Amino acid sequence: MESSEHPLPATAPAPYGERPLPEGPVHPGSGRRINWRKLWAPFAAIGALLVKVGAELKGLLLLLPKLKILTTSGSMLVSVAAYSLIWGWRFALGFVLLIFVHEMGHVFQLRREGIKASAPMFIPFLGAAIWAKSLGENALAEARVGLAGPVLGSLAAAALIPVADATGSDLLRALAFTGFFLNLFNLLPVVPLDGGRAMAALSPWMWFVGFALLLGFMVVFPNPILLVILLIGGLDLWRRWQQHRAGEAGDYYKVSPRARVLVAIVYVGLVALLAFGMSQTHIERTFGDV
Repeated sequence: MESSEHPLPATAPAPYGERPLPEGPVHPGSGRRINWRKLWAPFAAIGALLVKVGAELKGLLLLLPKLKILTTSGSMLVSVAAYSLIWGWRFALGFVLLIFVHEMGHVFQLRREGIKASAPMFIPFLGAAIWAKSLGENALAEARVGLAGPVLGSLAAAALIPVADATGSDLLRALAFTGFFLNLFNLLPVVPLDGGRAMAALSPWMWFVGFALLLGFMVVFPNPILLVILLIGGLDLWRRWQQHRAGEAGDYYKVSPRARVLVAIVYVGLVALLAFGMSQTHIERTFGDV
């Protein structure tokens, strides 16, 4: 930059130890008043930017299923590459396949309910998602769709155990443990997790319990993924509660006692079996001297 573009001030700076005094008398507290509008202007601009970014992200998520480049196989490869940076490609591949089986459980059940569902779309470090116009005509159908994922996902994880025993593979055993944990976490009784779907047919008030548990878990173990789940779950919980208060839900949450018992048996049985599976596949890690 040429100095001719920015000429120096007419008066040279005062030497060290000498500072020019301000013109006029100095009175304590006689400075300029704070311009609060200018002070808050940057924060207002940042807030407006965040709102705009949020709207763009929402639009992008709705657009994802329509983008041909982001097919199921393509998004799977992207996720495998992302997870490979942390765990290596073998574990990353197995992990993504376990998620795929879990999500296909939801897809199969949605189609059994007569609802068109998209193939799973993988989002690195957030899992995967499927798109459907609804989760069923009532809370019982929603519970069936929600539990179908953990059921099929748990079977996939359990199928790894005999192979791991036959081959002595700690990798497969670790994948089985991860699969059990993944499906057990999804059974937390809070929307949008699968356990929250089951609670729609059991006891919707359990959503508040699940939300409080997840919030406590977030405080103890801060995690951006948990934060996303809390935000989505909080918005969904508020929407459902408002619909309930306004009487807009109608007969959606009316479930027969027999159906409620069956859902409870499947839910509690899954939780118990997944916890047992984790205990049987847990591998103690030892760290040598570095």
